[in-house]
Amino acid sequence: MFIVGNFLMAVAVILRYVLTFYMWIVIARAVLSWVNPDPYNPIVRFIHNVTEPVLYRIREKIPVNFGGIDFSPIIVILGVIFLQNFVVNSLLRLSANFM
Repeated sequence: MFIVGNFLMAVAVILRYVLTFYMWIVIARAVLSWVNPDPYNPIVRFIHNVTEPVLYRIREKIPVNFGGIDFSPIIVILGVIFLQNFVVNSLLRLSANFM
């Protein structure tokens, strides 16, 4: 059963890295919104294309734009932190039970 435990631990570690990377991309998107970046820059387009589907769904469900400030990146970051603390830690704990 240690193979299942190792597999779950590997999934948890990869998920933690992916969520951390996505959180930093959302932070970069928020910082880029303060300046006027070149919309044809490949890095800016990548950041926009990766974050816009999630941010759009939050803006669609919850009107989080008060006084010209968009709070949807904050909600996404809080969601990522929740997933890191709940899902990743649950997978690590579950993997420890199989070892």
